[in-house]
Amino acid sequence: MDSSLIIQIVLMIAVFYFLLIMPQQKRAKKEKAFEQGIKVGDKVITKSGIHGKIAELAADSVVIETMAGKIKMERNSISMEMSSKMNAQK
Repeated sequence: MDSSLIIQIVLMIAVFYFLLIMPQQKRAKKEKAFEQGIKVGDKVITKSGIHGKIAELAADSVVIETMAGKIKMERNSISMEMSSKMNAQK
């Protein structure tokens, strides 16, 4: 094989890694830290759009208190935490 072809393949793999794989790993690490950082009393929005406040925490699930009642969901179904954003706006 020609050495320039090998260099091109290595560069293509490196670009693929830095543009696709590394950002995905950072995003997954950030989501994992977010899931571990939620606590009782935080106001959250789920990925399905339900707004509520965390009433109970378990190892892999949460109970969210909404205006309609309490809902038990998986931790990874929480999209964002709103308590800190609401405090920042005040």
